[in-house]
Amino acid sequence: MNMTKRLYYEDAYCRAFDARVTDCRKGKQGWEVILDQTAFYPEGGGQPGDQGTLGEVRVLDTQEAGEDVVHICDGPLEPGSRVCGKLDWDRRFRLMQQHSGEHIFSGIVHRIFGYDNIGFHMGKDCVTVDFSGMLSEKEIIRVEREANEAVLADLEIREDYPSEDELKNLDYRSKKELEGQVRIITIPGSDVCACCGTHVKRTGQIGPIKAVASEHYKSGIRISLQIGWKALEDYEEKHQNIKEISALLSVPPKETAEAVRRLQEQLQELKAANVALKQKTLDRLVEEVPEGTDRVIRFVEDLNPVEIRMLADRLSKKADFAAVFSGNDGEGYKYVICSASMDVAAFGKSFNEALNGRGGGRNPMIQGSVKAEEEKIRQFVEINS
Repeated sequence: MNMTKRLYYEDAYCRAFDARVTDCRKGKQGWEVILDQTAFYPEGGGQPGDQGTLGEVRVLDTQEAGEDVVHICDGPLEPGSRVCGKLDWDRRFRLMQQHSGEHIFSGIVHRIFGYDNIGFHMGKDCVTVDFSGMLSEKEIIRVEREANEAVLADLEIREDYPSEDELKNLDYRSKKELEGQVRIITIPGSDVCACCGTHVKRTGQIGPIKAVASEHYKSGIRISLQIGWKALEDYEEKHQNIKEISALLSVPPKETAEAVRRLQEQLQELKAANVALKQKTLDRLVEEVPEGTDRVIRFVEDLNPVEIRMLADRLSKKADFAAVFSGNDGEGYKYVICSASMDVAAFGKSFNEALNGRGGGRNPMIQGSVKAEEEKIRQFVEINS
């Protein structure tokens, strides 16, 4: 039986290595290559599998299969041949930063609040951690500050394999019941946790830890973290955005929030004034139609569906046939058509067929949209109503 020697446990900073190909077979995701030893970490414990190259083929993913590590490659390798493996080191180091930073954050939450880490995922955009209890915004800030203090202390991250007796007397975190030899990761003052992942050597190599979002999850909370290089890149992106917003608002960056609040207030005032103005326009359109009018057709710009329906309904009280359209020739029109005496449901079917329209309804009102020019719409309605 094959068993892959795992070099990443001997040295998590091993970037290149030589190995012998023990097996290669075609799989669903690519060629599945097994080596006698590897520095590629397989997906597990919330940490994605490593990527890189084996000779001339690319390693797309790395998975665990019992005692073996399976390298998912974009091409085959000859069993028995020797190959040089090279990790995508920038990607791996970022994952090590994120995994180590998550240990600190989760360990501090556990120490202060007693909550368990019940979920952990290193995603493309950020790290998410699920906890078994709720944290307030103030409490999250407290944990974040203590986590960054641990980073700045540049503490050694220890890896130990305690004996069974030592493990019984050790207070450590674990997401599941463990059997056999247990690997313990210790970050003094922050965390003691059973873990199979890869980590940086010292906390100073983690870089900044920033909680960027939180949401209720099951009976607890899910916190999104930016860690290490990802945190710096996130800051750079947000800093550039705030600079652009600052320039657009003509205020210093620190005053952008207040400037946006003022804009919101002005916008609400303008919306209220617009509603009042639009209501006056609708009132005028209704007032100018004499009682007992045979047919009325109105094209009005910038009405929402509720306003179109309301105007058509009011006009139908004064006219036997009322049709309201809102939109433009380029994008089309929304419409509502009413009649107390005419079969507007049948009218709507022929109207839609003739003018590329969609919609329907039951007498005495139909509604929908139409892709046609105003002139053609008027012509059809006047001829057929």
